[in-house]
Amino acid sequence: MIILMIIAILVVLGLCFGSFVNALVWRVYQQSLPVSKRPKKTDLSITKGRSVCVHCHHQLSARDLLPIISWVSLKGRCRYCHKPISWQYPAVELSTAVLFVISYVFWPQSIKGLDIAVFGLWLALIVSFMALIVYDIRWMLLPNKIMVYTLYLAVLFTVFNVIARGDFVLIAQALAGALVGGGLFMGIFYLSDGKWIGGGDVKLGFLLGLIAGSGVLACLMLFVASLFGTIFAVPAIAFGSKTIKAKIPFGPFLIMGCYVAVLFGVKITDMYLNYIGY
Repeated sequence: MIILMIIAILVVLGLCFGSFVNALVWRVYQQSLPVSKRPKKTDLSITKGRSVCVHCHHQLSARDLLPIISWVSLKGRCRYCHKPISWQYPAVELSTAVLFVISYVFWPQSIKGLDIAVFGLWLALIVSFMALIVYDIRWMLLPNKIMVYTLYLAVLFTVFNVIARGDFVLIAQALAGALVGGGLFMGIFYLSDGKWIGGGDVKLGFLLGLIAGSGVLACLMLFVASLFGTIFAVPAIAFGSKTIKAKIPFGPFLIMGCYVAVLFGVKITDMYLNYIGY
């Protein structure tokens, strides 16, 4: 019963934070535009601004902001201008809730004492991950504003994990993960003069490698990211929705790789070592 209650709470939190992600991404993008192109009379502050329709910029009421429910009840259209509301909104809300629940069910550590803070920081990281994924998919950029916030969370996540485990060797392992995660992309970036991979992916590689926690898990992260990227790219090219020369945002795949590495990395590496008889 307690587990079901926790899952229910995580679903609600995930839906709410998913709604926050949608608002955050739109505001960060609008802030990056010249003042002349920003919506007039709209407060774009992350902490103080009220939510508005992205089309007519009408301020939304509480009944317009219920995750999933509002989108369904309005049949995917704005209450005021009746223009379509992107499927991105319910998809992000639902995805965040699902990632919260999966994290709880498969969390590799205990969730007691200081580990509760570690898990809480992981959920906060998922919110940042979702914001980066949405922004990268929509605008092929990884904004520094969200990256810096994610870096703060990553450092706190690492520090609290070290204290909870009582093993300061984990600091060196996390730094090794950062070097592996970002080092490869840095090499590719300089060798290609920035043509094959963006600078944002390099920074994200360092950051996610730190979160992965070790060089081995960072390698797994890169492998999983490449696997997911290939699974997406090959059918897209085969069916004509993408061309070989088309740019595909790699940030979302890196984040997916990090998510898998943190939750399942130790089990996967142990299974592999057992398989090869090591």
